[in-house]
Order: sequence, then C-alpha cells, then structure tokens
Amino acid sequence: MSRFLLGFSEAVYSPGTLLLLSRWYKRDELGLRMAFFNCGSAASQVLGPLFASGVFSVMDGKLGQAAWRWLFFIEGGLTCVIAVASFYVTPDFPTSPASWLTADEQILAQKRMVEDLGSAEQKSAQRSGLVEALTDWTVWWLAMAGCSLLVAMSFTFYFPTIAATLGYSPPVTLLLCAPPWFIGVVIGLLVMRHSDATRDRFWHITGLAATGIVGLLIAISTMNIPMRYLSLFFMTQSHATYVIILAWVSNSIPDSSSKRAVALAFVNVFSTLGAIGAS
Repeated sequence: MSRFLLGFSEAVYSPGTLLLLSRWYKRDELGLRMAFFNCGSAASQVLGPLFASGVFSVMDGKLGQAAWRWLFFIEGGLTCVIAVASFYVTPDFPTSPASWLTADEQILAQKRMVEDLGSAEQKSAQRSGLVEALTDWTVWWLAMAGCSLLVAMSFTFYFPTIAATLGYSPPVTLLLCAPPWFIGVVIGLLVMRHSDATRDRFWHITGLAATGIVGLLIAISTMNIPMRYLSLFFMTQSHATYVIILAWVSNSIPDSSSKRAVALAFVNVFSTLGAIGAS
C-alpha cells in the first residue's frame, strides 16, 4: 500500500513540473532548465550514497532502530519539510496572479511565450488536448524513444550493485558511486546548454547514448577493476538523454497547454513501461 501511495502521489510530479517550466521558458531555453530540474535526481545519486554511507556507519542500532530505518526517518522528514515550503514558493502560470512579479514583469512573461509559440495556442484552445495528443504520431514516436532510453538507463536502479562488483566493502562502494554521478551531472548540464544553443535534440541524445553504450560494453568485457570503474563514468553520461527527450516533446508540441500537458504525461507514463520491463 505504501508503494502504491508513493507512486500515486509521484505520478504527476515530473510531467507537471515540465509543463510548468514550458509555460515560463521559450523552446530554446527549456532544455537547460529541464537539465537543472533533472540535476536534482542526478545529484541525489551523488549525495545519496555519501549520506547513506554515513548513516549506515554511525546510526545502526541507535535508539533500537536499524540503520535503514534511520535513513527513511531522516530523508523522509526532510522531504516533508521541503514539500510544505513548496506550497509557498512554487509559481503558477504567467497568466495567474503572482505577488513576486510586478505588473510589467508579468506582461513580459506572457508576451515572451506568445512570441515563442505564435498563434498555435489560440488555434488549439477549443480542441481536446487528450484527443490532440493521442492522435499525433509525433507523441507516439517520442514516447517509444523515451521507453527505449529508460531501458538503457535501467543500470541506475542497480548502480550500487554494479559498483559492488569492484570488490570493496559496502561503505567504500557507496562512496565510489558518487564521482561518476558528479561527472554525469556536469556533462549533462553542458550538453543541455549546447542543445539549447544549437536547437538540436537528436544528435545530443545520440551522442550521450553512444557514450553510455561504450560504458556498458567495457563493463561486460573485462574484469580489470580500474577499467570497470571507468565504465561507470561512461554509463552516467547517458542519464541526461531522457531529459532531452522531454524537452523535445515540449518543443514539438507548440499547441495548447492541454495538449502539451497530456503529451508530457503520456510520454512519461509510456516510458515507464521500459523501466518496468528492464527491472
């Protein structure tokens, strides 16, 4: 039941955030902003193992609780605090009243989006966003691409297990997980910025995916410990590919907000089928 409630509450988070970003930033600005958003997930792969290593080393048995319970207590408590604060700091659409913007700034925010999207928003305003999205072959192709990428990225679910094959103790293994993800975050931000600047999505996805494939090939072809650890750095480069796909979805749907919302949600859900199959 707890897993169901977690999935139920989390389902709208990613597509909702991306929709919100797409209403504030132009298409050639969106990729980098999505990369910053995705960095939260990637950064957790850096900080999470470091934090977990400390908790497992220090908190096991404290107050009669196992270390893994303390991990849930601390991380869950911090999440609740941030969630409450988010009610007061998360902005709405530019067309909604915003106390943190002046009237001129709000008009400018709306004008930027009109200039970027043209009249597509008005043309599609009277049509069903659900029907528009599900009858657009572009949405289906991007959904299948996202599904394939999540299959390729399924190594992230087992990253500490893969790192454990290097033969070190659990605390050291968790520490070794941090550097590859740190490099992955930095490279992801640089690639997303270049993707926005060049207005290209396909080749940036292809390049990062190819780097990840190289890492997987190294991992399965040698037992040399330095080379296997190097392969982890190559693998993490592919993490940004899914963010570029989501930016591509938003860029490819310059129609109504409702169609874009459905498209982002559909691609996100359809892609998850890849993660389920990969597991």
